[in-house]
Amino acid sequence: MKQGSSDYKLLTGLFFRLLPYQILLIVISAVNGIVDSLYASNMIGKTAMSAIGLFGPLNHFLYAASIMLVSGTQILYGRYLAKDREKIHGLLTINLIVTGGLALLTSLLLALGVLTGATGILVSQEPDLQMLNQYILGQAIGIPALLLGQQLFAFLSLENQSKRTMAASISCFAVNAVLDHLFIVVFPLGTFGLGLSSSIASWVFLAVQVVYYLAGKSEWKFSLHACRWQDAPRIAGLGYPGALSRFVEMFRCLIVNFLVLRYVGSVGLSAFAASNSLLAVIWAVPFGMVAVSRMLFSISIGEEDRRSLIDVLKISQTRGMLLMGCIVALLILLAEPMTRLFYRDPSDPVYQMTVMGFRILPLCMPPAMLSLHFASYTQTMEKRIMSVILPVVDGMVGVVLFSFLLIPPLKMNGLYIANILNGILCFIVIAAGAWIILKRCPRTLEDLMAIPVGFGVPADKRIDITVRSMEEVMNVSRQITDFCSEQGIDPRRTFLAGLCMEEMAGNVVTHGFSKDTKQHSADIRVAYKGDEIILRIRDNCRAFNPSEWIKVMEPGELGRNVGIQLVWQMASDVSYQNLLGLNVLTIRL
Repeated sequence: MKQGSSDYKLLTGLFFRLLPYQILLIVISAVNGIVDSLYASNMIGKTAMSAIGLFGPLNHFLYAASIMLVSGTQILYGRYLAKDREKIHGLLTINLIVTGGLALLTSLLLALGVLTGATGILVSQEPDLQMLNQYILGQAIGIPALLLGQQLFAFLSLENQSKRTMAASISCFAVNAVLDHLFIVVFPLGTFGLGLSSSIASWVFLAVQVVYYLAGKSEWKFSLHACRWQDAPRIAGLGYPGALSRFVEMFRCLIVNFLVLRYVGSVGLSAFAASNSLLAVIWAVPFGMVAVSRMLFSISIGEEDRRSLIDVLKISQTRGMLLMGCIVALLILLAEPMTRLFYRDPSDPVYQMTVMGFRILPLCMPPAMLSLHFASYTQTMEKRIMSVILPVVDGMVGVVLFSFLLIPPLKMNGLYIANILNGILCFIVIAAGAWIILKRCPRTLEDLMAIPVGFGVPADKRIDITVRSMEEVMNVSRQITDFCSEQGIDPRRTFLAGLCMEEMAGNVVTHGFSKDTKQHSADIRVAYKGDEIILRIRDNCRAFNPSEWIKVMEPGELGRNVGIQLVWQMASDVSYQNLLGLNVLTIRL
């Protein structure tokens, strides 16, 4: 029996099963941006494209606020899931209250900025200012729905409600596309119509998700009684490193916009907005991977599962990186066809600038994948210094520094190259941080992580077993008893641990594997920490809680599954969770 392979395969399968839905959330927003850009460039004109580009910093602020609340909540979710599940009701409630308040305040401030003329700090000349103001007013209407919808999307993903999230995302896209045509072609509302269509689509996106909660089907409920208000600052404290990169990107956009307008002109801003609007769809892939990794990181840290923590990062940086490399190559090959979606005249300077954007900018995505995942890891692990330094370097310092150096001589190509050099700088920062902690040069991905020495259980204090068939089940008890004996564990607990896990694995194979035609495997982990034996079995079969089964066991079954019954009686703790579609049973002896 090959040890250590099942858990990695389960995580890999889970990673790529969750990935499409996380990508979908980002893609829908990005595709809506593309649709808006196509209508803006083809139906309104270059000035409308400039308005979309000028709104970019505000978009970064909204995304930063959302990701702070999502990531902070997910990290606390991972902590509570293992030991304090009831607190999650209050966590959901606090998240929605804080998000709603922040969203309403933002909408009001944006509307006030338009009415008072404060938006003139972004652009002063007409008609750019007028179009920007109209676009802001249209977008402001949907900001509460946008932010609340993103929070519910995260919770529904954790509840494995993929069909609901997909329905909400597709509805959002369809409504935005129809209304863009209606408000731009049929009723020429200009950039206000572009913003308004996005806002109405965001309200539809929220409504589809809210129905699930109003129907009482969700595991986690909105409950003011369950609120622990001390969790609000904890959400912000845990979440702000994840949002920091996006928040400083708002300032980066302002600086880069200034440099482009000064050294290239508004035509450069139009080219950058066009390439960015389409590449935003592709950025959904690495950002979606980071969202999945963050969920798995938080659960692994909550369980103090050192190996799973490492495996999650390995999956993203091997198979995920291979996928990203193929996408980048395809983008470079399709640079001109993608440019022609926005601009048709090859003699126009904006055409060539956009082509080069599609050829150079994708090259920054692979190094960005590394820095984004490490930023998520350091945030979840609560590495305070690196979780601040890395997002600031990635979000602003690197791009701004290289842009100041390269835009004056190289114009738009200088900006594109600056994004690539930014990724290289981030890797240097990651390696330097690991070198300082380890006091030696990091040689592997695990070295770069610099996991605290006391975290989790070391390799010599645990055993991992793969089970794929009943033949492999027969060896489980022997392997576990041999391990327990080597650790000096008393004979009674040694015997019960082996017997229980063999019977539990047999039940999974017999009843779980046969429920459908999918390929299944079970991962058994036995760890010895302190004087406690921690037994865990994880499988990808249909949801099944053995604790409930024990409670309703028929009298005639009392002679069967003796090991499981004895362990249930003497266990200090037994917990079952269905984590993102995986059954996870943990027993402590």
